[in-house]
Amino acid sequence: MSGPLYVEARAMAGPERMLRVMDALAEVFSDLSAGRTQSPPRTVLQHGPERELLAGTALWEGRGVGSVKITTLTPDNPGRGLPLIHGVVVLTDLESGRVTALLDGAELTAVRTGAVAGLATRLCAPEDAEELALIGAGVQARALVRAVCAVRPVRRLRVYSRTPERTEEFARWAREHAGRPLEVTVCGSAKEAVVGAMVVCTATSTAGRLPLVEADWVAPGAHVNVIGGTHEEALEVDPALLADAFVTVEERATAIAEAGEVRAALAGALIGPEDLHELGALVDGAVVPDGRTSVFRSVGMAIEDTAAAAALYGAAAGEDG
Repeated sequence: MSGPLYVEARAMAGPERMLRVMDALAEVFSDLSAGRTQSPPRTVLQHGPERELLAGTALWEGRGVGSVKITTLTPDNPGRGLPLIHGVVVLTDLESGRVTALLDGAELTAVRTGAVAGLATRLCAPEDAEELALIGAGVQARALVRAVCAVRPVRRLRVYSRTPERTEEFARWAREHAGRPLEVTVCGSAKEAVVGAMVVCTATSTAGRLPLVEADWVAPGAHVNVIGGTHEEALEVDPALLADAFVTVEERATAIAEAGEVRAALAGALIGPEDLHELGALVDGAVVPDGRTSVFRSVGMAIEDTAAAAALYGAAAGEDG
């Protein structure tokens, strides 16, 4: 019997694989909201300021697979020219117990996080959204561009990050690899990037409690994906934005425990738990966005890694979607 298939980073590229992961995530979130599967909390070990070793395990009974992901988060790595995240994902077949694949954990994390934001964008954003604003210019930002461009007719991208050299490098990448011609503008401030855009994505490694995006910068009816921050109190966007927005999360209990903006908005009585709409309910049509500004706050869950690993393994093994 042959050993597990190794799925390297380059085998996860391309719009077809991004859409395949999106579709798998839609299916698994439907299962999660319906109680047909669960995503246990991750184990997080701190070993220095903002440095973490994380382990996440989940079973997706509907597809007959399970996974274990081990990753490290080292916020000062980008300054050394190294990725923020390193890791590996082990995919198993539940019927036989066999390890079927090993997948590059850093790239899988980027792809599944981009794909979950892409899924939220597909469900919530204006269908004619042509302008994307991006705060952050790292590895995750690239996956976000690929994901949003896969579901909306983006023509213009405005990007801001605190590292000008990296931002210019990202802009060059986006002009060549976004999957379509893009007019890319490097902005001098987060406000300049955000104002007027109908899709906004934040993807930073901030640990701060001072928001990077103010509520009144966001255009009425725009969709905002918030996926960054390094701990449960970090803020990328002003919690006041959630007060009048249609708020979407992966799972209500997990968002309340781990999402900085959600926690701050709840503590300030800007929203109640009932205002948090799970992605699975949107996928199933039980809840429908109502045209207001929408905010998707992601924290990442182990079951997402399982779904993404299953989809990417299937693609690499030549299986039909």
